[in-house]
Amino acid sequence: MVGRFCAHKDFSRQVRYFGAVSQHPLLHKEIVYRCQEAVADCGTMQDDAGKDRLELALMVSVGLGMALDAGLGHHTLSGFASGVVRKGFILTDLAPVSGAAGHVLQRHRIADAGWARGSNPREGRPDRSPKPAWLERELLRPEHRRHSFPAGNGARQGSHPRVTCPPHACTLAKLKIEQRVSLENLRKLKLAFEDCEKAVDLTQFCHIIKKCLGLGDINDAQIQELFMKIDYSGQGSVKWDQFCTYMQLEYTEKEESVARGKKVAFVLPATIKALSHGEPVLRIHPTPDRAIVTVREDGTVNYWSSKLQLRKTKSVFHERPIGRKPKWATDFITMPQYNKLLIGTGDREIQLYEFSSLEPYCQINCLETVPLKLDYCYTGPDECAIVFGDAQGCVNIILMTSVGETLRLWKKFPKVEDVPSVGFDHAMQSPNVTYISWKVHQDWITKVKYIQSIPAIVSTSNHEASALVIGCIHPSTNIEQQMREMKVACREGGPKRVPAGLASPQRAAYDQTVFSIYKGAMTFDLCKKLNLLVTGGMDKLIRMWNPYVPGRPTGILKGHSAPIVYLCISADEGRVFSVSTDNSARIWDVQDQCCMFTAHPKASLLRGVVAACLYSSSVRGLYVASDALALLPLKSRASVQGLSIRSHKEAVMCCGYSQAFRQVVSCTEGSVIKVWDVDTGAQVFEYGGAHGQSAITCMTFDPKGRRLVTGGRDGCLKIWNFNNGHCLKTFSREGVAEEICDCSYLQVHRNSFVMSVGWGRRIDVYLDTPQDSRHVQRPQPSWQDDIRGGHRDDILCIAQCPPYLLATSSYDGEIIVWNHVSGHIQCRFLTPLPPQTDEAQVVDRSVLSLVFLRTRALDAASTTMASLLSSGPQGHIHFWNVQNGGKFFMSFKASRFQQEITELAVTQDDGLLFAADHIGYVYVYDIKECGLTLEKKTPETTNFWRAHISSVSGLQLIENEQALVTCSTDCTVRLWTTSGEFIGTFGQEERWSLHIVSSWRHPAVPYEILTDPLSMPSYSILDRKEMSPDTLSSARSEDSNTESDSPIKVKFLPSSISDMDIKVELNTFHPHPGKRLRHEIFKHANKTVNHGGPKVYHTLKCFDVIDAPSTCEKPDLSLAGIDPFIASSADEKPIGI
Repeated sequence: MVGRFCAHKDFSRQVRYFGAVSQHPLLHKEIVYRCQEAVADCGTMQDDAGKDRLELALMVSVGLGMALDAGLGHHTLSGFASGVVRKGFILTDLAPVSGAAGHVLQRHRIADAGWARGSNPREGRPDRSPKPAWLERELLRPEHRRHSFPAGNGARQGSHPRVTCPPHACTLAKLKIEQRVSLENLRKLKLAFEDCEKAVDLTQFCHIIKKCLGLGDINDAQIQELFMKIDYSGQGSVKWDQFCTYMQLEYTEKEESVARGKKVAFVLPATIKALSHGEPVLRIHPTPDRAIVTVREDGTVNYWSSKLQLRKTKSVFHERPIGRKPKWATDFITMPQYNKLLIGTGDREIQLYEFSSLEPYCQINCLETVPLKLDYCYTGPDECAIVFGDAQGCVNIILMTSVGETLRLWKKFPKVEDVPSVGFDHAMQSPNVTYISWKVHQDWITKVKYIQSIPAIVSTSNHEASALVIGCIHPSTNIEQQMREMKVACREGGPKRVPAGLASPQRAAYDQTVFSIYKGAMTFDLCKKLNLLVTGGMDKLIRMWNPYVPGRPTGILKGHSAPIVYLCISADEGRVFSVSTDNSARIWDVQDQCCMFTAHPKASLLRGVVAACLYSSSVRGLYVASDALALLPLKSRASVQGLSIRSHKEAVMCCGYSQAFRQVVSCTEGSVIKVWDVDTGAQVFEYGGAHGQSAITCMTFDPKGRRLVTGGRDGCLKIWNFNNGHCLKTFSREGVAEEICDCSYLQVHRNSFVMSVGWGRRIDVYLDTPQDSRHVQRPQPSWQDDIRGGHRDDILCIAQCPPYLLATSSYDGEIIVWNHVSGHIQCRFLTPLPPQTDEAQVVDRSVLSLVFLRTRALDAASTTMASLLSSGPQGHIHFWNVQNGGKFFMSFKASRFQQEITELAVTQDDGLLFAADHIGYVYVYDIKECGLTLEKKTPETTNFWRAHISSVSGLQLIENEQALVTCSTDCTVRLWTTSGEFIGTFGQEERWSLHIVSSWRHPAVPYEILTDPLSMPSYSILDRKEMSPDTLSSARSEDSNTESDSPIKVKFLPSSISDMDIKVELNTFHPHPGKRLRHEIFKHANKTVNHGGPKVYHTLKCFDVIDAPSTCEKPDLSLAGIDPFIASSADEKPIGI
């Protein structure tokens, strides 16, 4: 080992690393000393102890040297330095190190693990004597407090805080066994499974995984977790086909989950605004206020709102005499920094107009060519670039400084057709203007764009050899290339001349990148963020390029059946929008290079020839101008505002906890199931379409926690291996099945059953046996008592209490307790009305939740106690005795806001009751002494908090972790402690650790709860109802009678105020002023005050303020012919659009 390290060329660098680390003030001195001693003795010690000692020294030095090079903070370095050698390996706070240092660390960890077991990790290595003294001292060294551990964590974790690693490292170590399997590993696994004649058990499975995958850092617990996921039925063995099925379905569902997350579509049909007959629209351009501007060939400028409401229209071209050819526009662009609109014309002009009034400002005439395509870029303070491409294939660049001053100077020139005009040659002679022209293409330019981030000019044409060119603005000063060209010119006998007739020079080859495309390019877009260039043209293909690699495209998108006229890259969304001449619009995914949505003209109702297009990221819609102006908005759900965090995109209907995998499962109204890691809050798995398009309404687990049972509005029950989305069985009635509201999994002797209740008003019982291979199964015959005397309304809830009790509740408030072994009714109740409620009053008696107090129901000595809890109307909870015919014990109001209780849960010892209501509050009650006798004893409220802003749909206790999982229709799933401390929302970016308090969100609360109006404290003055003027005086008299008891005192001012009144008032507010304040108040008390007559405030009179009515009539302004409440553009009929 010593020889191998010393012979390595990087050994000196490693020692330098160590030298640098040894100077770090936070490094543990003893470790530094031992490393220095090991390096000093490396040349003299040749035994195994010296080798191991040197290896440890190099490991620490290299690891810390890399940490210093990476610029890690002192907390990380101190954490590394405080790592101690124990159990044969070193625990650190650093993430896995890559490269040689990572190899050394891994090798040392494996070797030390082998020594700890007494094995020989290297072949031919002799057994060693006891550990050296320095290593024993390190092993026995007491742990130092980690600087990265905040105070207070140790109390929760015990005397030894658990060493944690970053979230990415934890994920890599815990959940990446399947992802680290290569094709060669699969072949080895197959051979290993085939060597075993029968299915392999857990011990054999661990041996096969370790042998075939060669993963030394995987422990038995992780392999056991994978085994349990594959062996969902709990048979204790797995086969090769089961292993392959699990792997295939897991990755299939992951692909579908990614595709579902990227799902996008246009709202069809499009919003269409008809245009009058006329010239085609040249371009659609956005404005800073999210509006759009369009210009037609005849010079008609239209301003539109984002919803295609016409704001303004005007024809900017001067009318010419009869017989003279009218002026026509070629393209336009805006200069928002200078409030200008630039229009290129067929008369070889660039005209500037005021953007707000559309009045002509100035123009540059007598251009050498017709400006076909325009672009503008603000390059710096009072600097800009105007680029235009012409019919000769030239790219013309006008660079301007002191733009405002230059434009004001041009405005003073003589007018031509009522527009101040400056000649092109004269304008280019200005010291603030630089003109550059490049001959780029052999055909006219179809699009030109200034890319400031490069910076470069990108232009396209239909010429195949120069379809797209990315070129610099100024010629480069490549001296070597110029010398090479001069040598070539000298060998050819003279200087290289520009051919006759070529007005603009060509760029050097090193100043531009040329893309050769079949049939040229009509449009393009370039995104620096994604490093992506897309082109489209006559060949109907969209090519994706690396802008720096012109040789061949990185991808080709096929699907359009007509030439492509518009392309746009949305970097934030990772999409490409395209439009072809047949009015077909498509959305493409950049990463997957596939079409995500197609808007056909029959569905979008787009008609005519496509003239211009624009995708607006602010509006999230695609504008298309043809015979009409159309808007194709993207379908989007309500976006999360501000700091809000969502776990799902749809309302969450139920949630549960699997103790076997330590995972939380949540189901949504959109039939999506997500699996979360309870220790970190990270999403583990997701699959959708569980019940087709129907919502999932309920869920439960089998007793082992390996399979998930869900019920939906489609009337089906489904059993899942929720770790890979494999549907194992489907339970449903024959014919039309009604919605399922709740389900339960129970065991009777050796048989397992799944029960469901819902709108069918019957209890459906399904037998769950592994021997039954039928995928779709029907329920068992209904109980006779259920048929004759069961529920008469929709059954909403079911609860069980092994070994034989079962309770169901319905919408009409009826509760029936069953013996599920015999199928007979044991007792039934009717939910009582709230106190002080009239019998004739219509009250919602529906019972949404039931829960058994199992310690009382199973205790033979507790037959006279209440053993069943149920929710009731107006936020009440009822206690029932289910023995001896049943009896109502007591009820209490659980919701402070008289909201309906939606979920109930109790601890295993039945000591605490958790209740959640319709507006998101969670209440905790101590019920140990409640329901023991008929004496009504209201339970004590131990805590309450608001967990969600909407109805709580799921409540799950994790007692061994003292945690509570809640879900709601507000699309969130959250984790709390049982005392109400907020741990986090599942799906948040920051990962938490369940055993580290500092990683929790507490004492913070969810942002939407903090800002929701129902979370605000209530004040009596704000809760008062409006009083009419007639009752105001009586209310004042009542207030005066109760003034002493009320905390808010209202005083009515007198009709006049004197100086004495002011003095008395000051003394009232400051009865005992401090020395400084007393001096200020009485500073002028001995002086004679001469007001020179009564002041204005002496004559002021106070009048009673009469409350204004809450609503008022809108004034009728029809007589005046105006109505300020109606926009002027709503009724006017546009002309000439």
